[in-house]
Amino acid sequence: MTSNSPSQQTSDLRSLRIDPAARQQPRARKIWRAGLVTVFSMLVVGSSLWIYQLSFSHITQVQIAVVERGTNEGSAVGPILSVSGYVVTGDRYISIGVQVPGRIQSYEVEEGTYVRRGDILVRLEDRNYRALLRRAQASLELAKANLDLKRKQLNRIQELHEEGLIADQSLDKAKNELAVARAKTHQAEAEVELADVNLGYTMLKAPTTGLVLAKLKEAGEIAVPGGFSGSGDLIRIANLQDLRCEVDISEVDFHLIHMNQKAKVTPDAYPDRIYTGKVIKIYPQVNRQKGTFKVELKLTYSDSILRPDMSVRIGFLSSSDKKSSAQQIYVPKTALHRIGSQTYVWTVQSNTVRKTEVEVGQTDEQTVQISQGLMGGEKIVVSDSQLLYDGMRVEGTLDRRL
Repeated sequence: MTSNSPSQQTSDLRSLRIDPAARQQPRARKIWRAGLVTVFSMLVVGSSLWIYQLSFSHITQVQIAVVERGTNEGSAVGPILSVSGYVVTGDRYISIGVQVPGRIQSYEVEEGTYVRRGDILVRLEDRNYRALLRRAQASLELAKANLDLKRKQLNRIQELHEEGLIADQSLDKAKNELAVARAKTHQAEAEVELADVNLGYTMLKAPTTGLVLAKLKEAGEIAVPGGFSGSGDLIRIANLQDLRCEVDISEVDFHLIHMNQKAKVTPDAYPDRIYTGKVIKIYPQVNRQKGTFKVELKLTYSDSILRPDMSVRIGFLSSSDKKSSAQQIYVPKTALHRIGSQTYVWTVQSNTVRKTEVEVGQTDEQTVQISQGLMGGEKIVVSDSQLLYDGMRVEGTLDRRL
């Protein structure tokens, strides 16, 4: 058995010693790994908070409508007649002209301005009418002064007559002069009132709330009352509080139309908008040349989109003759979505949207009947909803198309 020398043993012991630099290298790696894990965790937490804020603190604006159930009796089943018509106002167009002649000083409104009853529309030059008013007021003062004088003269003559110093003829004359003075005073008061009214006519005011459609003359022109074909009119307005639709129906379709019949109204300019109305007037006379009769519908509601003379498409609806407890629910096609075989709508519950599966029935150009999935009373999204997801927070603007 061989023995190693002391120098060899020392060399072997040194080879077994752990280098401090090699011992510190794994420790440094652990510290770097711990740091990277910490930074990654912070990024994950920050991203989660950011996504949470986007998802839950951001509120998306949408248009919503309330689903209503239609009763079976008189409920709309589908359009039986579709025709073109026009939007009109209940008062038709109101043309406002002057009641006194004068030069147009200024217009206080422009086309497209909404005005309220009593708002000033046009001003005429009023210097002449102010002068006439002052002259009438001066005449009234003169008449009152003369009346006061005649009253005092009559009192003195009555005293002298009682003493027997004045004849009956003089007393009668004084009484007559007092009556004449009183009549002239009343005449002067009427002239003052007339002059004041004429001065007021130099300001044309809106007789009703409505929209200014047109200015028929320009400032500086002479305006006179009356004239042929409304030549004395200065401005035209329309009352938009009572919007209606007029349509000419062929007489062969007369049997399809009846009073209080419901209809859907779709503007040609906005085919995605649907309004509802009902028949309120069927004109009694048929146009012999056209072979049509005129029908008037009153819109259930209106908004700033509808304007007078706008062309619309009117679909007259039939009424169900079957007696059943079933009720019809219709929603706009814009509220319906499909993914594969799944059909759904977005309902709004507590300011969040939920995907609700539905089954559809009859359809027409703008609406879809819901046979299952909605009970009525739900709020549904009718605007563009491609970016919505289940549970997303929204804030709805009510759309009354249902």
